Amino acid sequence: MIWIYIFIFVVACFILALSGKWMVAALSRISKFLGWREFVVAFIVVALGASIPNLFVGIISAINKVPELSFGDVVGGNVIDLTLVIALAVFVAGGLSTDSRTVRSSAFFTLAIAVLPLALVLDGKVSRIDGLILILAFFLYIAWLFSNHERFTRIYDGSAGKESVKSLKSFFKDLGILIVGLAALLIAAEIIVKSASYFAQSLHSSITVIGLLVVALGNCLPEMYFSLASAKAGKTWMILGNLMGSVIIPATLVLGIVALIYPIQITNFSPFAVARFFLIISALFFLVFLRTDRKITKKEAVFLLMLYIAFVITEILIK
Repeated sequence: MIWIYIFIFVVACFILALSGKWMVAALSRISKFLGWREFVVAFIVVALGASIPNLFVGIISAINKVPELSFGDVVGGNVIDLTLVIALAVFVAGGLSTDSRTVRSSAFFTLAIAVLPLALVLDGKVSRIDGLILILAFFLYIAWLFSNHERFTRIYDGSAGKESVKSLKSFFKDLGILIVGLAALLIAAEIIVKSASYFAQSLHSSITVIGLLVVALGNCLPEMYFSLASAKAGKTWMILGNLMGSVIIPATLVLGIVALIYPIQITNFSPFAVARFFLIISALFFLVFLRTDRKITKKEAVFLLMLYIAFVITEILIK
């Protein structure tokens, strides 16, 4: 019986990741068609689009009264974005330039906001008031992003994605892809939440561990795809913008919405103690690497990759 659930879970994760990938690609093409700025695409469109799987898993988990799955998904996803995804992008691009003033300034926001949910859950609960604080933090970040006109000087050329939208017909086709993708995400998220609950009971493991290690990795595939595609195209500035947005949006907007629907109660702190340690370390080293020599090198990428491997091994050992 468990093998059937594993198969269904893997298929659902695949659908979730594939739908997210299609939606990010469609959003990128629409962005070029509408003449949106590259900054908006990197920080808002792609990052927000890549966070949709997190949002759907979060909403479904809250409705099913297991919001800790969403918390594990977001925290684990943040660790993956700041270690594994950046490391792979550096290997493909041969290094990531950090000359952008916006990217360097946003690094402080990334560090602070990545840690914010961990600070709010110290009392064992992310309440509805905490959820409002997280949502407020999201809008404060967005307000800061849009406060400087210089961040909107480059039109997105779509080179990190596939073909651009060339006609109104293609535009509506991509809108259709977004609608179908949303429907697929809803179904896949429901299956993932149900399967994760089953695994937690059958394997005598915490549902938060499933969220931290398995669901988080599946939900990170859209931004991983965009980052690697951008690295091949030499759009390193877009990579960092996307990844920092993919850390900040789930940690604020997604968790905030989840907490408003159903407060997040953490009963077993062991998995989160490990995740909290690795998330803080990952964020700190990401900040240091970002602000030294204005480039994240391959050696630094190897360190980030080893950090992710250590995170996975530690979580498995203490489960």
